[in-house]
Amino acid sequence: MPRQHHRTAPRALDGVLVADFSRVLAGPLAAATLADLGAEVVKVERPGVGDDTRSWGPPFADDGTAAYFDAANRSKRGLALDLADPEDAAAARELARRADVLIENFRPASLAKYGLDPAATLAANPGLVHCTISGFGSGAGAALPGYDFVVQAVGGLMSITGEPGGAPLKAGVALVDVLTAKDAATGILAALRHRDRTGAGQAVEVNLLSSLLGSLVNQASGYLATGRDPGPMGNRHPSIAPYETLACRGGLLAVAVGNDRQFRALAGALGAPELAEDVRFRRNQDRVQNRTELVKELEDRLVADTPRGWAERLAAVSVPCGPVNTVSEALELAARLGLDPIVQVGAGRIPQVASPLRLSGTPVTEPGAPPRLDEDGAALRTWLAGPDDRPLPSRL
Repeated sequence: MPRQHHRTAPRALDGVLVADFSRVLAGPLAAATLADLGAEVVKVERPGVGDDTRSWGPPFADDGTAAYFDAANRSKRGLALDLADPEDAAAARELARRADVLIENFRPASLAKYGLDPAATLAANPGLVHCTISGFGSGAGAALPGYDFVVQAVGGLMSITGEPGGAPLKAGVALVDVLTAKDAATGILAALRHRDRTGAGQAVEVNLLSSLLGSLVNQASGYLATGRDPGPMGNRHPSIAPYETLACRGGLLAVAVGNDRQFRALAGALGAPELAEDVRFRRNQDRVQNRTELVKELEDRLVADTPRGWAERLAAVSVPCGPVNTVSEALELAARLGLDPIVQVGAGRIPQVASPLRLSGTPVTEPGAPPRLDEDGAALRTWLAGPDDRPLPSRL
């Protein structure tokens, strides 16, 4: 059953206005995160076409809405502006002047042409938090177009993903865009906190390549420590064992044994406590060094039951593990655990995965449907043309 929200408390970003000039995924997802926290978000798109992701499908909903677009644009107001049109460009600048946050992923030269670059927007609105998202930064890489798949390739992620000796593989979702969205939201929230203290806004800059490199954590650190490039290990961890998928009867079980105590529990549950005393497997570094022999010993015993059967038995002795689920099975698991993973966003619209955030005092907002192209355009143009002390009009 999709989660139903009831607003019973103030929201963390009540009163914050976000001008979302971004497209595709990283920027829109960052803006949607702020909307979940209570900000009012105006999504600005090209007339007649809109965000590229409006046409990225299948899958589409019955009304023709692309599921991809909906995933990153809930709870926003829709405003279509042609920045090449002087009146629309003026409206865009006025929106930036009234906003608390502006998010964009344009190339710098195009923004400056319309007076929407950070220098211009901060001059007109000194309290603004202007967040720029790019593929490769504002220096030598400024002219390079940044798409998640390309950054996964050039940023090293594909080189460590896949089976040894196999072709490099991308992650099954636009992971770099998602990571960059979270970095952007973090930077924006930090800048808003600084503005609360000082009244001063600032420019926030994130880029896909840096967000990916920051997410390589132990793999990047391993290279910096040794000078040797890590390679793909399939589902195995380079520094922990057993930390991989193991064959059972009829499927695979993901096992993540992070310490020697957990390995003793695993060995006991398999009816082979002697494995924990075997000199080859006693400590983690021993198990990593003798991984091939370890996996054979474990799989010889795991074949006695199914992944789900072992998951139940091993969970009882606190061994981290689980079957390799499909997306539908993952959502079902979250529902069984009481995590309420699905939310409704309007009659006839595609349900969405709920915000992962849980705040006791300022809960996330009840989500609204993603906007149709220019859905709120008339009301917003009237508001932008009038005095700026009037409240933002209610969403249609």
